[in-house]
Amino acid sequence: MKALTFWFDVISPFAYLAFERLPAVLADAAVAVSYQPVLFAGLLDHWGSKGPAELAPKKAWTFRHVAWLAAEHGIAFDLPARHPFNPLPLLRAAWACAPMGGTVERSVCARLFHHVWRGGHAADEPRRLAELIAALPVQRDPAGDEVKHQLRAATDAAIARGVFGVPSFELDGRTFWGVDALPMLAQALTGDAWFDGPAWAAAAALEASAERRR
Repeated sequence: MKALTFWFDVISPFAYLAFERLPAVLADAAVAVSYQPVLFAGLLDHWGSKGPAELAPKKAWTFRHVAWLAAEHGIAFDLPARHPFNPLPLLRAAWACAPMGGTVERSVCARLFHHVWRGGHAADEPRRLAELIAALPVQRDPAGDEVKHQLRAATDAAIARGVFGVPSFELDGRTFWGVDALPMLAQALTGDAWFDGPAWAAAAALEASAERRR
């Protein structure tokens, strides 16, 4: 059985779409998935990047694109009342349902994603948050130091693996980024010889001849 790590933040609509499509991608493969919530903002800060919602034209395009993709794949999707929002309570709630050093159950991830991306509500509305957390199989205090440390540790571990965005997947030491990488991931799962050829390493070794001034 292969091991697949799925890094995500519920703030990302692309992570939601990838989550919904993942079972179909894995249908014919023997794979154990480790669901790892991370703080997308922490990845952006580390790599010096901006999120799609921080650039107005990109934000508009992102949500048009996501809405089209959801319709194209038959995935229930509604824009939340506000975006971006603070995802920390949701991410901590996820880890509060998991053992130390473990993985979050897919059923918990589903409830969190659906809380954000179905119904068109505000994901950070206090009453809805309280009701959601009360319905989750929490094992520890979501606001406790232990859970906060676990979220930070998961984010740091993702960064150490070269993860720069969500959703990201790691399979056999290779990282795949984005919902549009799912067909590529599916091909890797079949053991396609391309992934052991020269193209994978060559892409990482490409030299730059110029650098943008910051």
